[in-house]
Amino acid sequence: MHTDCKFETVLEILVGKWKPVIMFQLFTNGTMRFSELQRAIPAITKKMLTQQLRELEYHDIVHRKVYHQIPPKVEYSITEHGRSMGTIMEALNDWGRFHTAHLNQLYGEDEGRQSETFVDAIDNAAE
Repeated sequence: MHTDCKFETVLEILVGKWKPVIMFQLFTNGTMRFSELQRAIPAITKKMLTQQLRELEYHDIVHRKVYHQIPPKVEYSITEHGRSMGTIMEALNDWGRFHTAHLNQLYGEDEGRQSETFVDAIDNAAE
């Protein structure tokens, strides 16, 4: 590997319980309001959603658009730069399918089903 490895930068963006789920929602649904994201990801707290969105916004993966009106309206979408991650997401999906098949061979079909939902979600997000 090169001494100029930027793998940690990619992991900073992708790793975490919620970032891939948020990205999946935005890749799949397009522009979403904060409340729509909350409803789409019911297990996430408001504080955590805000934190994860800010981190994705910092990395220019997610765009935050504020409408100055009453009540306030904020929308989130994947940026043009964020869309460039589609190739990465697709590669991760391909490996996820390979790994799911591998787990099925090792443990049987039931064990692999746990991974299928996430793998299918990433597949849909990358399209």
